[in-house]
Amino acid sequence: MRKFPQLAAALGALLLALGPLGLWAQGLPPSGQGAPGQLGPGQLAPGQLAPRRPTSDPTTPGKLATPAAPLLLGGAPAVPARGTAADTMRVFSLQDLAELVFANHPIVKQAVLLSAEARTQVQQARGGFDPKLGAGFDRKVFGGTNYYNNWANELKVPLWPGGVDLKASYDRYVGTYVNPEHRTPVGGLAGIGLSVPLGQGLLIDARRSTLRQARIMVDAAEADRVKQINEVWLQAAKDYWNWYYAYQQTALIQEGVALAEGRFQAVSRRVDVGDQAPIDSVEARITAQDRLVQAEQLRVELQNARLVLSNHLWNGDAQPVELPTRALPQDPALARLDTAELSRLRTQAAVQHPTLRKLDAKIRQLGIEERYRREMLKPKINASGTLLSQGDFYRNEVPATYNFGWDNYKVGVDFAFPLFLRQERGKLQYTRIQVQENVLEQQQSRRTILNRVDASYNTLKAYERQLAIQALTIENQRVLLRAELAKFNLGESTVFLINARETKLIDLRLKLASMQASYEKSLAELYYYAGTRTQGNE
Repeated sequence: MRKFPQLAAALGALLLALGPLGLWAQGLPPSGQGAPGQLGPGQLAPGQLAPRRPTSDPTTPGKLATPAAPLLLGGAPAVPARGTAADTMRVFSLQDLAELVFANHPIVKQAVLLSAEARTQVQQARGGFDPKLGAGFDRKVFGGTNYYNNWANELKVPLWPGGVDLKASYDRYVGTYVNPEHRTPVGGLAGIGLSVPLGQGLLIDARRSTLRQARIMVDAAEADRVKQINEVWLQAAKDYWNWYYAYQQTALIQEGVALAEGRFQAVSRRVDVGDQAPIDSVEARITAQDRLVQAEQLRVELQNARLVLSNHLWNGDAQPVELPTRALPQDPALARLDTAELSRLRTQAAVQHPTLRKLDAKIRQLGIEERYRREMLKPKINASGTLLSQGDFYRNEVPATYNFGWDNYKVGVDFAFPLFLRQERGKLQYTRIQVQENVLEQQQSRRTILNRVDASYNTLKAYERQLAIQALTIENQRVLLRAELAKFNLGESTVFLINARETKLIDLRLKLASMQASYEKSLAELYYYAGTRTQGNE
């Protein structure tokens, strides 16, 4: 039995001697040393999120001091304090992201083209009122005989009121075999007149209907533009806060690695002097190794989150850019919303939401179509009249008998009416059904949108309460960890309990960071469901 103390001391010395070798064998750097491309406990490279700090008290070998970890116990900052001159240059804020997204994002630029595309449709519809100039020439000569020499010219100017067409013409039909009813003097005939629809097309016709619908669709395209930009910004904001959470995870775990390695060093010293069982150093080393594995996993997640956020970053030359590794996310503002802001968002959602605006434009467009289809139920009666004059009417010697006057004219009336109107009645009924469908869809969409706004607001309020409780829980866990460290220094606790308290505190801080990121994402969703963007980016 007397040999057990000597055996324990020898085992402890052997573990200390083999500790670095065992770590190198596992591909992990020993305490105080850095592997190639990896930071050691006391080093800080550019872009490093949190340096590792020794946690043993240099004045008392083997005694565990309170860790100087801001993420865990509220000690001195392990990362540059936000707001310092050096750190401010590295912070990539949400406003910076908004400026880049709204200025250079391809989808945002594509959304702007929607309004331009709708305006081109209006321009096309206006083409229905463009003046048209037409001409035709036919001549036949055979066997020395001039069979016919026909030359027809017409200028048609569509007018908006009443679907009237203003016409000016010049015709010259001469020759041996020209139809007498078309024959003109050798100098030709000039005419000026009107074509007026008296039945179908008097109140509205196809060209007026097309133009009015095209103008309405500009509003629908604008609603589509706003909705598409809002969707891009919502995804960008979510990716930003995912990056923030990945950054916080990495910082917390790196702080935990520093604490675990410092504790391993302190426990090893106590084992060396025989104040603690050698197995405690093994447990401390396992904790450090486990956190190193977590740190490596989270480092990859942080890189991936940075890449996902880079999907939204483009420069002014339409070239993709990547978020630099030295960039830091801003702290969440956690802006609170009151009932007055909720009421404003509900009002805006009920009136200005892009989905409702688009449906409203669609209903107005179908209203124009329904009016046109009702017009098509009327009989088609077109009256035309033309005042005629000899072709060289501009000459003074032309007799008044052949000049423009009420005695020289040409009139005509066209009539057509389908007896059953099945095609027109079917199209009218189909349009009315479409109107009803869009009205019902608008009602349901408005209710869904308002409920989503209320649900997002309720989620935010729940997060506010949870964040307050979580902050108190973290403070209590810090007190518990400090007490456990004090008990350990008095020999009344174990490394296992300290690791358990510390791991719990890390988990609580991770949960707090997750809740903060979720709060900001829920805030972005609230404004998105209201049909706008988060404050400062409207």
